[in-house]
This record gives sequence, structure tokens and C-alpha cells, in this order.
Amino acid sequence: MIRYIGKRIVYMIVALFLIVTATFWLMQAVPGGPFTAERQVPPEIEAALNKYYGLDKPLYEQYVEYLGRVVTWDLGPSFKEKSSTVNQIIERGFPVSLHLGLQSLAIAIFGGITLGVIAALRHNKWQDYSAMVIAVLGLSVPNFILASFYQYIFSIKLGWFPIAQWEGFEYTVLPSFALAALPLAFIARLTRSNMIEVMSQDYIKTAKAKGLSTFTTTVKHAIRNALLPVITYLGPLSANILTGSFVVERIFGVPGLGREFVISISNRDYTVIMGTTVFYAIILVVLVLLVDLAYTLVDPRIKLAGGGKE
Repeated sequence: MIRYIGKRIVYMIVALFLIVTATFWLMQAVPGGPFTAERQVPPEIEAALNKYYGLDKPLYEQYVEYLGRVVTWDLGPSFKEKSSTVNQIIERGFPVSLHLGLQSLAIAIFGGITLGVIAALRHNKWQDYSAMVIAVLGLSVPNFILASFYQYIFSIKLGWFPIAQWEGFEYTVLPSFALAALPLAFIARLTRSNMIEVMSQDYIKTAKAKGLSTFTTTVKHAIRNALLPVITYLGPLSANILTGSFVVERIFGVPGLGREFVISISNRDYTVIMGTTVFYAIILVVLVLLVDLAYTLVDPRIKLAGGGKE
């Protein structure tokens, strides 16, 4: 296990190095510069700004300096928000995005598994059809459309929840459900198909023949085996929810890291774009590793060795 984790950490470092390198050179390939939009700035002042931020140095020097900054986790100053560094922006925005992401993840996992199990146990009945209609809607409708729909129905028409901002629990409900819709639908379909397959296995029939109730058979024997493919999806899903709330945060005025990322793109704030990208990449690779390790907890038959899963 320790050897396997060590290898995976080395792979993670290599992957992060490639991501940092690609991000840096892609940003350099974008036409213009961080001060191009500030047309009122005289050329001499722009030159002074470039010198202050080290943008007048050769690209390879900037690249080496940036690698050093990433290693020491000093991501540099923001070009547009003069009083803040990239680290401060991440520290300010990520707790909000984390809160929203965890809430959405809980809704997606609980709701998706529940819908999937009900659909499988009531296969080809109205409960199955209803659950799959909800799943298809969740997969088909983009979250920014759902966000606007929720605002119109539950805020403007019914007045149940605030339309935007982030000042208490009631402000988190609509953005959480908007963000959870797609993963909830995917988990529901995945759980349903796996449960149908598992419920037809011989050991489930044996458990029923021994007189075990449907509830006991489902909870103790079927769900656990049916959830393995779902767990595979949880790593990228968690990273996607924690980092993929850009549009939803923008629509609901949530002061999270996703909104900061969107603003940094429109402002051409290169250091913030690169810093948040690296931060998101770290979250993704760590979560994928944790999901692999979680396999052994759900199914003890799976052993992690030096060469990977066995």
C-alpha cells in the first residue's frame, strides 16, 4: 500500500508539473498582456508596470521563477487587484466554494443513490419511469438554465429563497440544487443500472431464498456492490463540483473561487488564472487518489499493490 501511494504521489507531481507548464505557456500565447485593456495608461507607465511584475524578463526566466513560486506556494500578486495576492484570493474564495461544493455533493450523492435504488427495485414501473425522467432532465438542462429557473420560481414567484448573494443558509439552497442537478442525474442512472445487474446475481437470489427481507438484501448485499462504479465517478465529480461552479457562482452572486476565476479571465489577470488552475489541478489529483484508496474500504477483495489495483 505504501509503495503504491508513493508511486501515485510521483505521478501526481509529474502531472502537476505538466499542468503548470502548459498553463504558463498557454497564457503567454494569448495575444495582448494584462495591461492591454487599460488604454488610459501611458506607455512609460505600462513599461514600469511590466518591470515591476517581472514581465519584461525573457520568458524562460519568468517560467523558472513561476515554477519556484508554485513549489513554495507563493503564487504572486494579482495584476488587477493591487492590494491582494493570488494566495489571498484563493484563501478568500475557496472556503465559500468548498461550502457550496460539499452541500451540492451531499445532495447529488444522497439524491442520486436514492433515485437509482428506487428505480431498480421498481424496474419498469411508474417509480422507475419517474426517476429516469428526473435523471434525463438533470442531464439535459444546463445548470445555468436551472439556476435562472430556480430564481424565477422559488425567489421571484414564491419568495421562498433569496434570489442572490451569500449571507446565510437560505442563500445556499438554490445554488446547491442548481450545481447538484447534473451529478445527481448521472449517479441515479449509474446506480439504477448497477443495481439491476446486482439484483439478478445468484447470491442475491440465495439471500432472498433464505428468507431475508427485501430491505436487508438491498442494504446489506446489493447496494454495496452496486456502488463501486459510482465511487469511481466520485473523484472527478467531487473535483468538478468543488471547482466547476463558475457560472452558478456568477449567477447567484456567490463570492467563491469560481467567480474569482471568471473575473480574472475577463480582466486578463494572468497570475490569478494560473494560480487557480494549479490549485484546481491539485484538488483533482488528490481526490482521484483518495477515490482509488476508497475502493479497498468498500470492497476488501480489492488490494492496492505496487503495480496498481489487483
